Amino acid sequence: MPQARVWTQAADRVIVTMRHEGATWAAIGKELGLSRNTVIDRGRRLNAALPLRPAPVMKNKDEDGLDDPNRAPLRAGHPLTWGLLTDAPFPEGEE
Repeated sequence: MPQARVWTQAADRVIVTMRHEGATWAAIGKELGLSRNTVIDRGRRLNAALPLRPAPVMKNKDEDGLDDPNRAPLRAGHPLTWGLLTDAPFPEGEE
């Protein structure tokens, strides 16, 4: 039966730091001499995540591409979709 891996603080720091800088799991594994899946498992336990990408800046309503049927999906919390959920008043019950 394989032995449990003993993780050091230095290895944990490498995982968190490299992931925050945008490195792939494979690159982190190569740096540490470990498999990609081993690093993924440890990284998830450490909550090592990629940095958030900034939302694209929209210049003009006509240039936002919302009418393009092949556009990428809107990000979570996008003003257009979030506004659809929060702008309307809560419907009153009918009596």
